[in-house]
Amino acid sequence: MIPKRPSGIIIIFALGLLLFTACNNKAKIYADNDPIIKNIDTTVKPGDDFFKYANGTWLKKNPIPGAYSSWGIGNVVIEELRNRMKKINEDALKANAAKGSNTQKIGDFYYSGMDTVNIEKQGLAPLKEELTKIDHITDVKSLVDEFAHLENIGVDGPIGAYAGQDSKNSTKIVLQLDQSGIGLPNRDYYFNADAHSVAIRNDYQQKHLPAIFKLAGLQTAAAAAAAQKVYELEKFLADSSRKLEDLRDPYHNYNKMPLAGLNKLAPDIDWKSTFEKMDYKGVDTVIVGQPEYYRALNKALKTYSINDWKNYLRKNLISEFGPYLSKPFDQEIFRFYGMVISGSKEQLPRWKRVLDTENGLMGEVLGQIFVKEYFPEQTKERYVKLVETMRATFKEHIEKLDWMSPQTKEKAYYKLSKVMPKVGYPDNWKDFSALEINRGPYALNVMRANNWWHKYHAAKLGKPVDRTEWGMTPQTYNAYYNPSNNEIVLPAGIFTIPGVKDENVDDAVIYGYAAASTIGHEMTHGFDDEGRQFDAKGNLKTWWLPQDSVKFTQRATMLINQFNGYSIYGLHVNGKATQGENIADLGGIVIGLDAFKKTEQYKEGKPINGLTPLQRYFLGYALGWLGQERQESLSSQILTNEHAPGFMRVNGPFTDVPEFYEAFHIKKRDKMWLAPDKRVKIW
Repeated sequence: MIPKRPSGIIIIFALGLLLFTACNNKAKIYADNDPIIKNIDTTVKPGDDFFKYANGTWLKKNPIPGAYSSWGIGNVVIEELRNRMKKINEDALKANAAKGSNTQKIGDFYYSGMDTVNIEKQGLAPLKEELTKIDHITDVKSLVDEFAHLENIGVDGPIGAYAGQDSKNSTKIVLQLDQSGIGLPNRDYYFNADAHSVAIRNDYQQKHLPAIFKLAGLQTAAAAAAAQKVYELEKFLADSSRKLEDLRDPYHNYNKMPLAGLNKLAPDIDWKSTFEKMDYKGVDTVIVGQPEYYRALNKALKTYSINDWKNYLRKNLISEFGPYLSKPFDQEIFRFYGMVISGSKEQLPRWKRVLDTENGLMGEVLGQIFVKEYFPEQTKERYVKLVETMRATFKEHIEKLDWMSPQTKEKAYYKLSKVMPKVGYPDNWKDFSALEINRGPYALNVMRANNWWHKYHAAKLGKPVDRTEWGMTPQTYNAYYNPSNNEIVLPAGIFTIPGVKDENVDDAVIYGYAAASTIGHEMTHGFDDEGRQFDAKGNLKTWWLPQDSVKFTQRATMLINQFNGYSIYGLHVNGKATQGENIADLGGIVIGLDAFKKTEQYKEGKPINGLTPLQRYFLGYALGWLGQERQESLSSQILTNEHAPGFMRVNGPFTDVPEFYEAFHIKKRDKMWLAPDKRVKIW
């Protein structure tokens, strides 16, 4: 699903070119370039660990590079794109382009990020003006004013405000407040007793926070004292923050109130003035996700001293812009967030880090250049056809459900018919003309870009929702379903199979890799535990008969229990928090499979490289999860992410699919055997 608001954290990107024939009538005979056969590890029984059987040879030959916390098919695609983007940036550097043009902005941003001589000379100087503003805080009013200002330039603080669609009236953009304010990835890191959480918590308190304060200019004793108080402050806020699984209930996290209600909730904040300083004009109503958090924030303003809060803001400012400052700052941020939390052993080369930052801030500028060179219009048309094939098959699945009433089915058909597919790239691009980029300090270019994004989203308040807008760039190796728009967004990058000419890939692999794991997955999100609560227009509204909701929940609970039973490194998967993704995975697989059964390849049944069409379908799906993660990264994912680890997203749902047992002759004695009465069937 699309993030609710932009973040200063830069998302790594990827894109490649996919050319495939969605209605391939003849099975292709591969020479040495079969995208699945070369990955198979025949020393593993498919019924014991299908993920390792499907991908084991690749995993053995491709250990995780030191600069990465994980390595897989997405990373390989990312590398292809980075090389293309590097050329675009280097050409922009030489272009002597007109000021304000996209080419000028690309070239100057890249220059500032690669200008290590000046970056090292500058040290903390680019943040001097912002640190001075923090120094001038004297009371709660000036403190809250600084909360607002720092949010405007991309620094997360205790006020998690953003402009987003009203879940119960998707035509309106309203101001929303969510829990925020902590420095660790998840509130549970402050309280969990498992070894992974304890190790990260101890490093954060005893090493990372003191190091940040020393870099800010404090002596050792003062840095340790500041670190302790800031940690206590964050833990106080975390204690009133909701757990990951509790954030999945859209009704529980929807608390609409007039501004007067918010003033009662947290009376020590002048909310009208604060919102105006955050560029949110004329606010009279807000949606508060977690009211208890804002009660705690109000209490924290009185519990902790102004000096404690100033240190908290200094830490947040330096943490946000540290990667764009001199080596001591950059390396400490990487040491903690990259090495300790994610398990990376070394940093990426600088040029790759700069490109990733640029893509996160100006991705559509790069995307416009990219699609002209690498993504023709006819390719987009092919994707659209595959989406419609999956839509038609999904409708057939709904028709055959034995647990859903005819009344609810009719509404489900209607919602499915209104799912809006966005395929490949946007028809309309964002206008970055107001964004100023120059060859000055790198951190200030990032700061101005953060502020551009803040103003862009704040300006949406009170305006009609633009349902044509994309929340991802075309060169992203990802996809999403947005329940408020009832849309699936499928960037071109997610369909890439590296090293293969995609027009030569057989339907079996394409239907597993693209139709099931991406198109069907995102489409099913509209009917998962959270998405199903939104109607065809994207409004949070009850449209199921009560008995149908009960039957759905019974089936979803079986899937929750199934995933609760999976564990790694002593940590159990959170079946409740991951249920939406698990439902979407299972739905995508079974719908994609029935769509594939309509193809010539399936009907002919001819093997390719000794594999039947049915086997190739499941292997094609597993290809989409090709990869491995370090222990630290996997442990963090289980604690903080609504997605289960990738290998579980193959082995888990496959055990629920009867055709999987048929394709690979899975028997009762095999480790992946699941008794028929335990197998989950939802969509």
